[in-house]
Amino acid sequence: MKQTFVKAAVWASCLAAVACGQAPTAMGPGEYAVMTIAQTDREIPTNYSATIRGRQDIDIYPQVSGTIWQLCVTEGQNVSKGQTLFIIDQVPYKAALQTAEANVAAAEASVATAQLTYDSKKELFARNVVSQFDLSTAENNLLTAKAQLAQAEAQRVNAANNLSYTVVKAPSNGVVGTLPYRVGALVSASMPQPLTTVSDNSTMYVYFSMTENQLLNLTRRYGSIAQTLKNMPDVELQLNDGSMYDKKGRVESISGVIDTSTGSVSLRAAFPNPDGLLHSGGSGNVVLTNSFKNCIVVPQAATFEIQDKVFAYKVVDGKATSAPLSVEKISNGQEYIVTSGLVPGDVIVTEGVGLMREGTPIRPKGEAAAQAAPAEEAAAAPAAAENQEQAAAADNQTEQKAASAQTQTEKEE
Repeated sequence: MKQTFVKAAVWASCLAAVACGQAPTAMGPGEYAVMTIAQTDREIPTNYSATIRGRQDIDIYPQVSGTIWQLCVTEGQNVSKGQTLFIIDQVPYKAALQTAEANVAAAEASVATAQLTYDSKKELFARNVVSQFDLSTAENNLLTAKAQLAQAEAQRVNAANNLSYTVVKAPSNGVVGTLPYRVGALVSASMPQPLTTVSDNSTMYVYFSMTENQLLNLTRRYGSIAQTLKNMPDVELQLNDGSMYDKKGRVESISGVIDTSTGSVSLRAAFPNPDGLLHSGGSGNVVLTNSFKNCIVVPQAATFEIQDKVFAYKVVDGKATSAPLSVEKISNGQEYIVTSGLVPGDVIVTEGVGLMREGTPIRPKGEAAAQAAPAEEAAAAPAAAENQEQAAAADNQTEQKAASAQTQTEKEE
């Protein structure tokens, strides 16, 4: 009998607990994060891979053949224009110059002899002693001697030049590159590898490329190519170790030809290099910062694409309405500058747009939370009172059943 009483009490408690439950609430519009469109000013840096070159990278080749007699510089040395770099064996070229000078002297003597002969024939012809033929022959011999003298003088100049070419000099200020040839090496003008390279590093040229669309955006913003070069902001250089070069550069030229294989155009920026920190052949990133005034910026996550067209969902009358946008990518594609399709004051959905459909009911997350708090408190007050009344009634019924069961037990005993 006692077990029956306990089971009844437990069953009554379960019924009371079930009675205290609340009916499920109906689901409303989905809650989504939204943003209100406003204009702003932005400084947008864009990085472009770049290669660094000296203002002049001059390959040094010998103009005459011979063995290197003396090296006058070392690798990495700063040299001035006209400074001697190499000396090639001069012995054969000095001998050639002496021979040429001797030929000039002989030609001068021949001219003098021919001149005397011509003068003599001319005087004799005036006395009718010699014929016109003899006079003409003497004149031709004089002209031949003069021509031979001119030829000998040209050979002397050529020999002198060849001798001077044995001293290889720097054509400009710069830094000496590698020296693959040493003293005793046989060199010539036709060899495939240069003696060295002299790089003018006082000003460095930094080459980088941008896409055709990026170039079009620049020219639309600044005007013609000439106006773009004039009005573009200074650029910065990020070195290969990630640090920023402490001097700014200017874009000096934009190629007039677009590479059909890559769809890009080449640009050249010039950076001063007074400390020699930049080296020809290095690499880095050109950082071009564009200023946008009163622009509309939206996150890329708030947009979706259909057939290469960009859309966003505007909240209109509480529902999602797709809107086509014209945009420019910034922040490596993480954000868009909207050039058309949105105006200040528009509200767009910023999450879940990839799975959203046209006309989806939208409740902004902040608004839903603000409305839900007072509604839940108002609904909770009567429900709590009702639950308390039901619990009290259940307790009374349980006590009555327990008392009745106890009385029945006493009678049976």
